[in-house]
Amino acid sequence: MNKNSKQSITIHDVARVAGVSKSTVSLVLRGGKTSALAQQKVRSAIEQIGYVYNREAASMRSKSSDLIAIVVNDLTNPYCAKLAVALETHIRQLGFMTTLVNTNENALTQAQVVAKLQEYRVKAFVIYPSLNTQASWLNQLNTASTQVITIMRQVTNSHVPCVLPNNEDGIYQATHSLIAKGHKHIAFIGGDAVASDHTARISGFHKALNEHNDVQSWVFNSSASRHGGRLAMSECLAQVPLVESVVCFNDLVAYGAIEYIKEQGLTPGLDIAVIGFEDLEDSQLMSPPLSSVHISTDEIAQTVCNLIDNNTQDGLYEVPAKLIKRRS
Repeated sequence: MNKNSKQSITIHDVARVAGVSKSTVSLVLRGGKTSALAQQKVRSAIEQIGYVYNREAASMRSKSSDLIAIVVNDLTNPYCAKLAVALETHIRQLGFMTTLVNTNENALTQAQVVAKLQEYRVKAFVIYPSLNTQASWLNQLNTASTQVITIMRQVTNSHVPCVLPNNEDGIYQATHSLIAKGHKHIAFIGGDAVASDHTARISGFHKALNEHNDVQSWVFNSSASRHGGRLAMSECLAQVPLVESVVCFNDLVAYGAIEYIKEQGLTPGLDIAVIGFEDLEDSQLMSPPLSSVHISTDEIAQTVCNLIDNNTQDGLYEVPAKLIKRRS
């Protein structure tokens, strides 16, 4: 068969030879979910008639490709990295390819990398928004051919769907458990006050406190890192030497807090209780094992995939949070 005759072979020819529908052939070519028998028929037909799939032309016809971009604010954060892996795994099961970029918590970098990715006719952007992300930018990015989904942080006044943990309830559970143990001096440490996830977690903290009029509380902000946890715990102990427990913005902050508490000759879990958020795998290996609010990365990824599969254009979707009690 010469080159010109090969170019004239279409997806309809593959479907006719394979004895399946055109949509089934398309699913197989894109790596979508089909039966093993259908895949065998289609691939045999492709080999028999010499069909070559032109992915670029298919993208041109559909005005988008089968590429989904995952844009993450901080891949050095272990939870973000774990979430990115979960997203890649679940998205590929839908039959799409993924590309992953890191924005280093910088809104300008975020805008630049997204603009570059638009040249590749990305089907959807899954974005963990950097601080100072503008709602107008997200709304403009969302088009008939390009879906936009934000995760982990909600951008006020944006009209795109958002998937995030139930931050308020998670911290409420953590704070309530400490109050139930009789703690009267409780601090919340870590996190950037301008971030929506910090706002929601602080809301859960105060919700639990407001149920009791005999508990004193403090808030010490810092970067959401191990070093930030050390600094916040240092400030906390300097101002509140009788603090009984700390609820931490995330597990990294809790790790730093535990280190600093030990350096002061105190015992985490006995002298000062510590609770984290996200429940990283290393948390159960800490000394003592860290109590933490568990957020399933698989549940977040699956929820995102449901939105992609249904081309959902708006709404807030919260994944449950569950306090895991350990010895800290």
